[in-house]
Amino acid sequence: MKYKGRGCKVMEKVVVVGGSGFVGSHVADCLSDNGYQVIIFDYINSPWLRADQNMVIGDILDTDKLEQTIKGAKFVYNFAALADLNQALDKPIETATINILGNLNVLEACRIHKVERFVYASTVYVYSREGSFYKCSKQSSEQYVEEYQKVYDLDYTIMRYGSLYGPRADDTNGIYRIVKLALETGKVEYKGNIESMREYIHVGDAARASISILDQAFKNESIIVTGQEPMRVFDLLKMLAEILDIPEDSVEFVEEPYNAHYIRTPYAYQPKLGRKYIPPTHVDLGQGLLQIIGEIDN
Repeated sequence: MKYKGRGCKVMEKVVVVGGSGFVGSHVADCLSDNGYQVIIFDYINSPWLRADQNMVIGDILDTDKLEQTIKGAKFVYNFAALADLNQALDKPIETATINILGNLNVLEACRIHKVERFVYASTVYVYSREGSFYKCSKQSSEQYVEEYQKVYDLDYTIMRYGSLYGPRADDTNGIYRIVKLALETGKVEYKGNIESMREYIHVGDAARASISILDQAFKNESIIVTGQEPMRVFDLLKMLAEILDIPEDSVEFVEEPYNAHYIRTPYAYQPKLGRKYIPPTHVDLGQGLLQIIGEIDN
């Protein structure tokens, strides 16, 4: 919060791209609670828009509208993404377009308007062998964020979110799907491996963490935002069954051939080893340079 003139408060502008969604809307509320002027930029109206927030309807691929909205902002958050792993499996091009090109558009608008800090919503799947096209898009986008800092001095904080749950979720959220199915059918079902473990974190806790990182200590850092300790998904399902008074034998695991989700830990990614090929015969470097000289001279 800044002060202008005789103690008059000037609210600092923050743009939350993708602020109509699950995590983005909670972060927008936390920002408003902390005295920021919040502008939500999304392709749909936020059903949770507050009286002290402003809404801009726009597409993340519309660079002109993005730039107009971001102008004058101190901080910019980007939550806009195709974030459901199952959808990403079927839509690799759309995933790359929204998650990589869309984020690049936001970065460029931040560069043009000299935003003080860009906050990028990423995922713990960047550490994983799993995650499919969603993981690929987030790894790529993180690299763009880091390069914009090196080349253009655009400071950032990357938030690597884990397994989130809480109000305002929809069918793209794992716990929401499980709870909804249980309420509708009386059956507690999980599509995945029975050995699966997760570190669940409430979206409210994640949102508060997403504001705390505006401190200078988190500038140009990547922050992991997960629960305090791992929990077996099987234990979560049994807990839910007990809460809903559903027989424990109604808990089911449905195995899928490949669903792009990790089982016990996301922290398993290693680049595939490359094999160096050395041809049995090759062009001598000196001869190659002479070849280039001759081509240019002619």
